[in-house]
Amino acid sequence: MDVHEINRRTIAQFRAGGDIDGMHRDRLILLTTTGRRSGAAHTTPMMFHHDGDRLLIVGSNVGASTHPDWYLNLEKNHHVFVEVGEEARDALATPLIGEDRARTWAMLKQTYPFFAEHEMRTARIIPVVALTKV
Repeated sequence: MDVHEINRRTIAQFRAGGDIDGMHRDRLILLTTTGRRSGAAHTTPMMFHHDGDRLLIVGSNVGASTHPDWYLNLEKNHHVFVEVGEEARDALATPLIGEDRARTWAMLKQTYPFFAEHEMRTARIIPVVALTKV
């Protein structure tokens, strides 16, 4: 399975406005971060969760031992670009900490049980990130 090819196809289908193979369009976001080494724009399709006026994304990386590249990028630069539905905007990406992260992570695992499975596969703390309008 070529993840880069799947992501390219998903991004193209999302931007074309049609159906997306094997995914629910209303649960998908395109997150564009700035490469921490290259400075280039990198777009990643991923699921998100609405939480009031913020969008939540999770750096589970399917339970891998390392954080996903998009998360490492936003650690260096919290300013991101978000495409969701018909809207595209700049946003601020803030990793949740403390009680907010604990409460939100518990809710996400209950809502999406596969995140609990991802957590069991890794020793790292899986990041939960809030995206807010700037």
